[in-house]
Amino acid sequence: MIITRPRDWERIEDNLASIGARSVFIMGCGQCATVAHTGGETEVAEVAARLEALGLEVTGWTVGEVTCHLGGTKLESRKHGGDIEAADAVLVLACGAGVQTVADSVTKPVFPGLESLFLGNVIRNGIFEERCLMCGECVLDKTAGICPVTTCPKGLLNGPCGGMWEGMCEVLTDRECTHVRIRRRLTEQHRAGKGTLAPKDFSKTLKPGGVNIRGHGDSR
Repeated sequence: MIITRPRDWERIEDNLASIGARSVFIMGCGQCATVAHTGGETEVAEVAARLEALGLEVTGWTVGEVTCHLGGTKLESRKHGGDIEAADAVLVLACGAGVQTVADSVTKPVFPGLESLFLGNVIRNGIFEERCLMCGECVLDKTAGICPVTTCPKGLLNGPCGGMWEGMCEVLTDRECTHVRIRRRLTEQHRAGKGTLAPKDFSKTLKPGGVNIRGHGDSR
């Protein structure tokens, strides 16, 4: 899931002031931002109250099922068309993809209310860790399901750096070295000694990415 945090409130105020907005419609997200407690119904209501305390009118709000889903967001926008039309701006409590989807669905100025941080795993309620960089060249089959590209602060593929000490990471000193974990798990699975990984092909992370599953392969 995409992990987000609230944007600096002063920046949100500046965005709205830049267009002289006096009324705002708020859109949250029923998926990632709800789980991260940044864009669900509770957070949307809190932001609405904060905007009203500034003297701004909140014409309405909604928490769509998946804000980054273009079809669903367009439908949600039509459902609330009158409230959106009455607003000077739309504030989106979702990831950057969700903000762009809303901007493609309405004609009003759209502003982000969150900062997108990383693709993360839910460790437990309210605690998230980055585990995947979406690099386009997954090596988890070779590394026992532990991504060295992401979880090693230096992104090393084939072993620990010279700063590793007694199995602990040089950079994140309270954590075990990623490659110590990988080697132990491979050994436990009787998979040790399977060779080294090839250098990373960074061309596979060219942006913007796109995939068309209705056709064939990459849509770029």
